[in-house]
Amino acid sequence: MKRITIQGEAGCFHDATAHEYFHGEAIETIACASFDEMFNVLHSDTSLLGTLAIENTIAGSLLQNHELLRMSDLSIIGEYKKYISQSLAALPGQSISDIKEVISHPIALMQCESFLKQHPQMKMVEGYDTAGCAKDIAANKQMGTAAICGNYAAHLYGLDVLAEDIQTNKRNFTRFLIIAHNDFANELKKGKQINKSSLAFTLPHENGSLSKVLTIFSFYNLNLTKIQSLPIIGREWEYRFYIDLTFSDYHRYRQSLDAVRPLINDFKILGEYEEYND
Repeated sequence: MKRITIQGEAGCFHDATAHEYFHGEAIETIACASFDEMFNVLHSDTSLLGTLAIENTIAGSLLQNHELLRMSDLSIIGEYKKYISQSLAALPGQSISDIKEVISHPIALMQCESFLKQHPQMKMVEGYDTAGCAKDIAANKQMGTAAICGNYAAHLYGLDVLAEDIQTNKRNFTRFLIIAHNDFANELKKGKQINKSSLAFTLPHENGSLSKVLTIFSFYNLNLTKIQSLPIIGREWEYRFYIDLTFSDYHRYRQSLDAVRPLINDFKILGEYEEYND
């Protein structure tokens, strides 16, 4: 049985992602209150895997998670793009007009801003996790309070769904990474088509340094699907770059890395894996 760490309570989107990615396999999920705690748990047991949200089509990149991954001894072994459908859920026997308070993760509240504006009687309260808010409402028997969470969490904790698909942007997807310890990452990727990679590096603070790197990747027919920069603390106006590349020829991809290495610093391959296609 695979044991997979998740950020959030049972029923959260990380939990749902783990079950969907490993569909048909016996898995056990291990709930962690924060991403920091999740990485600490992963470091304590090399047999564990993890699901890690890395970017959302509305909220953007989860910058902290880029850094946690880079500083770890973990590797990306896969990805999963999940449609995020938010629902308003409360204890049975209530209607929307009965709800005076809605609680959820800050990002979920932000994603449902238009719906909440239509119901000004609902006071917004930030919680640490969508599923955790649903769990607390059920455990404390809180009438007049609703959670914004997924249907999976609502049903798990016995709540009624009062409204569903309430997020403002219906094209709401989160990309999750599946991560594992380097020691057995290759074993877990057996049978997969390796056609995507995630890299991290820094560049000299000089004109054209990024352009030169991107030109080399283009020459080797690599497709840049994401680029994210983060300032390096203590080094004014210098940045660390996180990029995702897709490719059809693994040999050419590895040649491109050899070509760019003289131009970059602090280089790290965060993972080589199969691109998700729904």
